[in-house]
Amino acid sequence: MKTKAVRLYGKDDLRLEEFELPQIKEDEILAKVVSDSLCMSSYKAAHQGPEHKRVPDNVAENPVIIGHEFAGEIVEVGSKWASEFKAGDKFSIQPAITYEGGPVGVLSAPGYSYQYIGGDATYVIIPAEVMEQGCLLPYKGEGFYPASLSEPLSCVVGAMHACYHTTPGSYVHNMEIKENGKMALLAGVGPMGLACINYVLHREDRHPSLFVVTDIDQARLDRAATLYTKEFAASRGIELHYVNTKVEDPVALLKEISGGEGYDEVVVMAPVPAVIEQADAILGFDGCLNFFSGPGRADFKAPFNFYNVHYASTHVVGTSGGNTDDMKESLYLMGKGMDPAGLVTHIGGLNAVIDTTLRLPEIPGGKKLIYTHIDMPLTAIADFGQKEGSVYAELDRICKAHNGLWSVEAENYLLAHSDEL
Repeated sequence: MKTKAVRLYGKDDLRLEEFELPQIKEDEILAKVVSDSLCMSSYKAAHQGPEHKRVPDNVAENPVIIGHEFAGEIVEVGSKWASEFKAGDKFSIQPAITYEGGPVGVLSAPGYSYQYIGGDATYVIIPAEVMEQGCLLPYKGEGFYPASLSEPLSCVVGAMHACYHTTPGSYVHNMEIKENGKMALLAGVGPMGLACINYVLHREDRHPSLFVVTDIDQARLDRAATLYTKEFAASRGIELHYVNTKVEDPVALLKEISGGEGYDEVVVMAPVPAVIEQADAILGFDGCLNFFSGPGRADFKAPFNFYNVHYASTHVVGTSGGNTDDMKESLYLMGKGMDPAGLVTHIGGLNAVIDTTLRLPEIPGGKKLIYTHIDMPLTAIADFGQKEGSVYAELDRICKAHNGLWSVEAENYLLAHSDEL
């Protein structure tokens, strides 16, 4: 079977090509990719080429398919997996398979390391190690884009699970956020911040009683407040505040909201030293600073109050990605109706991947969602009404009916009426 895919050959060298896939082996699965959510990690891999830890050294001779936040349908199942999977099943994939025998060892991952699997393709071959590691994940919900966004959501899930607290006199770390505690999310209304808000409000097993979300962009705060309302949070037992910290003394303001006690968890969503200092300053006793957003520089540093580390038991944790259980939790919540559409601001076809990936930090908004079988320039959902053509007009109508958001209805219409690649 032929596939069309965006392949990486080296630094800044991405090519959209059509080529033949080999016949699957008995321990492989042939799958159709429907959607892929573009990630900053792909931007980094594209610009670093073989210097990236997940990209093979021989990528110039054996190019890899990029994209790792993808979902689709199984087409053909090798005999080894016939009792577990069947044609027509919808799936998502945990890309961090931690497989020692992969192209770059334990860091091998679909979307970085493999010739025949990645999200920016029409058809892929899922290798045996993905199934062996339990990383081919069934999706039972509606549509495909929620399953594509399960990978970024799993990063948030993992970060929450990685928070911890201590008990005086004991050396045991109590993992998890504090039940009915106080949480602050700083620089928290970007794409991943919105994912974090969504998860905190929908989580079934535990939640904070006070949840404060900050930013310095009032328009983005206002949008977040319409997507994830204070009223819905209150129905879940959470007092939610959206706070613009572009004020003279943001630390005093945030401490006042906490009742002067500070916060049990402060999650930092931007690698900015000033934001980290602010987070440190509002930690309460035994407070956990969760440094979520990975810096782009190896020498990134920020001041931290070690007096409080010693006398107030404050501490730091950081995570990079989620594990398979985190993705399963994400898929479960989406199957129960949690909609990640608030993350998505742009839609495009496979033809839009190269330019979008190479310029990703320059393009404003949230997640850029790609449908790999269609021909469509990257288009902001907010701009559908300004584009010519009946497809854009109907997509604009559907999205406006869904509070300006992407939806399963919009996805179904796009897949049925757009130009094929």
